[in-house]
Amino acid sequence: MRQGIKEFSDWPTIPQLYVKGEFIGGCDIIREMFENGELGDLLEEKGITAKA
Repeated sequence: MRQGIKEFSDWPTIPQLYVKGEFIGGCDIIREMFENGELGDLLEEKGITAKA
């Protein structure tokens, strides 16, 4: 299954984040997006909100 996920996304590492069927990136990309605020912006654009 892990190999299939890597082949499906054409991305060499897991975990991988998908938002509404769109591949966003691996852990390193997601961490970077979170740290600079891009992840929150992306989730908001996709209509995903978090309850505080």
